[in-house]
Amino acid sequence: MSSRLFVTVFTAVGIFCTGAANGADVQALVQSCAACHGENGLPADPKTTPVIWGQQASYLYKQLHNYKSGERKSSVMGPVVADISLQDLRQIANYFAAKTWPAKEASGAGGSPPNGIAQCQPCHQPKFEGGPPAPRLAGLSHEYLGAAMKSFADGTRTNNGDMPGFMEALSDSERDAMARYLAGL
Repeated sequence: MSSRLFVTVFTAVGIFCTGAANGADVQALVQSCAACHGENGLPADPKTTPVIWGQQASYLYKQLHNYKSGERKSSVMGPVVADISLQDLRQIANYFAAKTWPAKEASGAGGSPPNGIAQCQPCHQPKFEGGPPAPRLAGLSHEYLGAAMKSFADGTRTNNGDMPGFMEALSDSERDAMARYLAGL
């Protein structure tokens, strides 16, 4: 981890922990999220950090809760949410869900839907814009999507009962084609 990222992350942890300890409002709790997730909804490093603006509230809350409980492992997010109450995590999720998904330049990717992608639509919705119970996938970066799919396939991410089986059944090239398609939407 670069020293700049290290300082940014631990500054964010300090702000979160201070805010949570003082019962701060949601504005104070979310201000440090911009260090990684971006001030206008576009992450500083979209290859490793997802867009959270406009993402599904239930999904965001589940992920924050899973980081807090340790069910989803992250050396960055685990410490950030460790001292934040579940009520405040819910407020944070609702705050970001109420934001507008950030517009991005058309990438020219997308194209024809790859084989197997139809199995994703019942949960992620026909245009992959998410909805209960699943997150938006359309417009996330190819790299982030690919890494998330791989982590489900290889068993390093297990905080969803269905995804490991779906992703494990696909080849690396099928997952890559899906990630490229979804990133281009």
